[in-house]
Amino acid sequence: MTINATSLPAHIEHAMLGTMRVPRFDDVQRAAQAIAPHVRRTQLLRSPRLDALAGGAVWLKPESLQVTGSFKARGAFNALLALTPAERQRGVVAYSTGNHGQAIAWAARQLGVSATIVMPVDAPKNKVARAIAQGAQVVHYDREKESREDIGMRLLAETGGTLVPPGDHPDVLAAQGTVALEALEDLPPGEREKLGLFAAPCGGGGLMAGCCLVLDALSPQARRVAVEPASFDDTVRSLQSGRRETNAPGARTLCDALQAATPAELPFAINQPLLSQAVSVTDDEVAHAMRFALEELHLVVEPGGSVALAALLAGHLSLDGQGAVIVLSGGNVDLPVLQAAMVRAER
Repeated sequence: MTINATSLPAHIEHAMLGTMRVPRFDDVQRAAQAIAPHVRRTQLLRSPRLDALAGGAVWLKPESLQVTGSFKARGAFNALLALTPAERQRGVVAYSTGNHGQAIAWAARQLGVSATIVMPVDAPKNKVARAIAQGAQVVHYDREKESREDIGMRLLAETGGTLVPPGDHPDVLAAQGTVALEALEDLPPGEREKLGLFAAPCGGGGLMAGCCLVLDALSPQARRVAVEPASFDDTVRSLQSGRRETNAPGARTLCDALQAATPAELPFAINQPLLSQAVSVTDDEVAHAMRFALEELHLVVEPGGSVALAALLAGHLSLDGQGAVIVLSGGNVDLPVLQAAMVRAER
């Protein structure tokens, strides 16, 4: 389903989200300045073969090369920078399937803040290990039987810390938008004005929401497409129904980073009017994209980080000769998962 994009702030009022502040484009600009000395400005990549397959010029934004291996470092650092001295002393709590928790742990270490990360028991081992290596305490939970939000609230009551969620946080969301800001700034002269497509992976929707704020301001003609795993297509269905839909209990996907139960509230308030479309991809299509990235781009990209590329390669996104920016959002994948995906892509 295609949603007609309308401009902020007319369609988003603070009252929609209670006391939660809704970020704007200038918040993204401020975040870019704040985090620039601390995160990597990932350079746009091109592939002649991908251009030929897609039928247009494709610029890849490889956040798999970010300092923590995913775009999450941007939002995590910006959120912790915004803490008061007293809040830093009390520490932070975050819940995450892996990349956000790892990024919070890294940012906390850089700023001398204690961090507790609530992660599912089936989170990729490398993501858990890296969070612990950064000095964070990791609390595990069963995603089928327990609520990470409830556990987070209990930890907050015990520690007096500050919650930094992966989606419903204006400073996190604003900094995720710097992915699009950098990409548009780094396009060759004249390409921003005629860009036809910007596509990125979507779990809770924070990355795409932050990027939509930028695209609406700087490249309004570009289609904005969120891409999800087929079994976690809550944003696809939410755009169709006009309300936040949930995923089926016990759903499974290769894309561990995109297993959000429902679109996060703040990102969906932004994505609903500003997204052009949401599409879903199968795990087989994801495996093919991972193999393409490894063999053709010489990049290791995790399953969730590959979904936008998968949608392009599978023909779910058409360019019609126009240019596109495709975000590869992360590269933190356990070796057995990578090996299995390579085998799966051969079928």
